[in-house]
Amino acid sequence: MRVGIVILPEDRWWAAEPKWRAAEEYGFAHAWTYDHLGWRDLVDGPWFSAVPVLTAAAMVTSKIRLGTFVASPNFRHPVPFARELLTLDDVSDGRFLLGLGAGGAGYDTTVLGSPPLTPGARTARFGEFVELLDRLLIQERTTWRGDYFAADEARSAPGCVQRPRLPFLVAANGPKAMDVAARFGSGWVTTGPATEDDGAWWAGVAENVETFHKVLDQRGRRPQSVDHYLNLDSNPVYSLSSVERFRDAAFRARELGFTDVVVHWPRSHGVYGGREVVLEQVAAEVLPDLASA
Repeated sequence: MRVGIVILPEDRWWAAEPKWRAAEEYGFAHAWTYDHLGWRDLVDGPWFSAVPVLTAAAMVTSKIRLGTFVASPNFRHPVPFARELLTLDDVSDGRFLLGLGAGGAGYDTTVLGSPPLTPGARTARFGEFVELLDRLLIQERTTWRGDYFAADEARSAPGCVQRPRLPFLVAANGPKAMDVAARFGSGWVTTGPATEDDGAWWAGVAENVETFHKVLDQRGRRPQSVDHYLNLDSNPVYSLSSVERFRDAAFRARELGFTDVVVHWPRSHGVYGGREVVLEQVAAEVLPDLASA
């Protein structure tokens, strides 16, 4: 099993850089940052843009994979975003992973002054977003039109370092979004259900796995052909609250068939509040066991 870590884009680079370096030194397989204009109760605090942060992270690391957790169509258009992705893939020398999601409610959906979309419309827009990105990153020229996005002779030279394009990790909890993951994803990400009950969350995660496998079967794909990612910190209990908690959660995820789990760098307070000493202990004591399991 591989373990990844999210570093929120809230620190000035002099404080953020050591975290990205440490994530690689600790042995994490992948490191991520949020792709939002603002996020939940941190919206009034410091917040930096994901693409420049990941570009900087690529320059101070050499092995760890880097990605967005997750990019959405809430404020992005596939044509300019594809150029940024080509650049990230090039700067990182093929280490970039594109996490994609439909986008929910909140600041990202209101700050541009656009009217809110229904859940069904968000999923439809997401399908177009992913399909057009797929074409843009594979084809030299793309002309395409949907209900939400369009491209007219969009150029995409020189293409991705990773062929035929960089990997898509598609976040999906419902069948329609899962179908997008089954069509375009080399990886699937789930957060599980929204609940404050630990047992109910794990039960919901298991149900999501079962549903996703049915969707894959409908698309003629085997579960082994798609990496399974679980955001452990969508659980009501923070995964790095203790070494024992992380160990139990990671091995439980492995039993459900997940190839990868993702945790968040401990913050001093508030959401994901914890102690960095726990992170250090997990890296030293648990990551080697998971890598060899």
